[in-house]
Amino acid sequence: MQPRQLPLFAEAPTRPFNYPFPTTRYQGSKRTLVDWIWNAVGNLSFDSVLDAFGGTGVVSHMFKNAGKRVVYNDILRFNWNFALALIENRSVKLCDEDVELVLSHTPSAQVSDFIQSTFRDIYFTHEENAWLDRTVYNIDHLLSDPYRQALARFALCQACIIKRPYNLFHRANLYMREARVERSFGNKVTWDTSFETHFRNFVREANAAVFDNQKPNSALIGDALDTPTDFDLVYIDPPYLNERGIGVDYHDFYHFLEGLVDYDTWRDRVDFRSKHRRLLPARSPWNNAKTVLEQFRLLLDRHRHSIIVISYRSNGIPSRDQLLDVIRGFKHRIHEASLPKQYVLSRQKSHELLLIGS
Repeated sequence: MQPRQLPLFAEAPTRPFNYPFPTTRYQGSKRTLVDWIWNAVGNLSFDSVLDAFGGTGVVSHMFKNAGKRVVYNDILRFNWNFALALIENRSVKLCDEDVELVLSHTPSAQVSDFIQSTFRDIYFTHEENAWLDRTVYNIDHLLSDPYRQALARFALCQACIIKRPYNLFHRANLYMREARVERSFGNKVTWDTSFETHFRNFVREANAAVFDNQKPNSALIGDALDTPTDFDLVYIDPPYLNERGIGVDYHDFYHFLEGLVDYDTWRDRVDFRSKHRRLLPARSPWNNAKTVLEQFRLLLDRHRHSIIVISYRSNGIPSRDQLLDVIRGFKHRIHEASLPKQYVLSRQKSHELLLIGS
């Protein structure tokens, strides 16, 4: 039985709220696809949503705009902070006094130099590293409200991402910013813009994304297979594995951000043998071509009573047909939506897939 094809441009049900999600250069973000996703699922009957691999929180934020009760989950602490700030948070924003407090010059005797000493000449300049050490200290010690801390961490992490070549932390490549050469890629103006300026801009964007949809939304941190059950709809967007079995390892790509939001334990988790000072590896069965299909089966079994929405790519592992076979083991009605997509840093064209089982 072939799944029913959803029309590419179905009429979207109206979302009662329209708060914009902040701009981000986070790899794999669905920010440009949320309207397409809503077109595909908006006519389904559901009030509660679990976003099992929440990432930046942009899809959770879309469901929050739709007036749904949203539970966000992700295994990475910095992503969880994003969701605390923008999904669970109903009304707390950073005021001007908060921002000035975060950016204040704390006496250096109180501030660790961990970033300066550990990441010298790797990602940012020495002056920028010193700014990061001080700013993280101020967020952790001068802001008492957890949502204010989360908003500040969101802005700080986005500022770090936007100042990085490729927007990643997978290589020690500060030299790319500093080389005096003609460039065919990248944005040197963005790279050279001060952290403080980027931080202030992202604070404004984050504040504009905070709202109350009158539902008790929450943010969780943990394995997708440990998530609570009994949701009307479960949205599943795991790390992508390409046809060669090479996965998107967010723990490795964004290890620096994971350290920033858990600064006091960072030193104990750094792999000092690696040139770019990544965190000690954390292997995931979702990033293994031999085990990922079984992970899908286990997750769908856990949420067998919910509408299932899987977001994936047409040229990934598992294949489309394998995923459809798994869904058929739990659901009788299957719909499919497909959207051609060219991805940054990839020469191959593929299709974004939504596989919906109900």
